[in-house]
Amino acid sequence: MLKGKLAIVTGSTSGIGLGIARRLAGAGADILLNGFGDPGEIERLRTGLEGEFGIRAAYSGADMSKPDQVKGMVEEALGRFGRVDVLVNNAGIQHTAPVEDFPGDKWEAILSINLSAAFYAIQAALPAMKRQGWGRVINIASAHGLVASANKSAYVAAKHGLVGLTKVVALETAATPVTCNAICPGWVLTPLVQKQIEALAAKDGTSVEAAQAKLLTEKQPAPSFTTPEQLGEVALFLCSDGAANIRGASLSVDGGWTAQ
Repeated sequence: MLKGKLAIVTGSTSGIGLGIARRLAGAGADILLNGFGDPGEIERLRTGLEGEFGIRAAYSGADMSKPDQVKGMVEEALGRFGRVDVLVNNAGIQHTAPVEDFPGDKWEAILSINLSAAFYAIQAALPAMKRQGWGRVINIASAHGLVASANKSAYVAAKHGLVGLTKVVALETAATPVTCNAICPGWVLTPLVQKQIEALAAKDGTSVEAAQAKLLTEKQPAPSFTTPEQLGEVALFLCSDGAANIRGASLSVDGGWTAQ
């Protein structure tokens, strides 16, 4: 379905981003990976995608907190592949603390990476998508883009902002073959979440399994994690002809979290 197209997936060296990159590669898309990690492991991921799916894969180490590097990543994709068809804004970080104790540098970093980076990437990619006559912008928001939780002021603000940005871009591209939508996951079992589970187990003096159940059922009616692979399927659907008139939507994949 995506053969000959190029997908940029930010924050794709692990977790949700990698799951989405793998699914798009499986549909034939060339991939520009982005994220931090061990250089050798990233190269293994890159060559692994090429070998497994028969596509071209490249890597950009652009720092999503720096607007010039975000724009440079898109320019790099255009220079290397000659096109940008799919942009998945997935990169994100988290920090928790009450508002009165929230460090200012953490606030700025979360807003920068979780929200501003998406703006700069979209701004850089849209002209190419319009010239090509086709494009898909997919913003990975969160259940926290629709509802709030205590101690997550910056993350909730950024994800609400990302949902709002999605709607604006969708309106501005409504008369074009470019669409913009958001995916709003609930709990996804990524390495970062696994660390949270282990920390909770240590704090409560319980098993990892008990901590996992506590984490899930505090928010979600469904006592199971969403997987990166499932989110990859949702992203692929948004790239399909069947999703051509889905514009400005926020698709919840959250085990019923926001249905309550």
